[in-house]
Amino acid sequence: MIHGAVKLFKQKGFHRTTTREIAKEAGFSIGTLYEYIRTKEDVLYLVCDNIYREVSLRLANLPTEEGTIAGLKASIRQYFLLIDSMSDEILVMYQESKSLPKDALRYVLTKELEMVGLFENLLAGCVQSGELSLSEKEINLIANDIVVQGQTWAFRRWAFKRNYTIDDYIDMQTTIFLNGILKK
Repeated sequence: MIHGAVKLFKQKGFHRTTTREIAKEAGFSIGTLYEYIRTKEDVLYLVCDNIYREVSLRLANLPTEEGTIAGLKASIRQYFLLIDSMSDEILVMYQESKSLPKDALRYVLTKELEMVGLFENLLAGCVQSGELSLSEKEINLIANDIVVQGQTWAFRRWAFKRNYTIDDYIDMQTTIFLNGILKK
């Protein structure tokens, strides 16, 4: 259902897509769809929730060396690859999240901050191990930068893919990022 909804939201936009079309794309009857959701906004909420669940699962299970630059690089790579694999979902989420009810939007924004928190923890581990020297404010800003740079691939992949593979993008962004914080 989520993938079908994303496809339709991307093609037609959230407001022009009907629940009947979502049901058909998902291979459900409209009655079956309404057993799972109450509104079209519920589908958008599920799309957002799925993104954050995937990010949390993939980053939480990384077999990286805690508190090391190598571990940080591996986490950035994993996150950027996840963004690449979910580019359509990310794009739809950012284009259409304004349509969510306030409670659902608050949930989505909280999940976004949790995603930043994953990178804050990785950076703090590097500070604790002596690999990096950063203040708490710098850790927060850098963690936000990592999240945004990953998402930028989803927003601008149409332009980036002309010159870069996802691996090129990851390598170059990581090098630029690390050059900025290692030379501090």
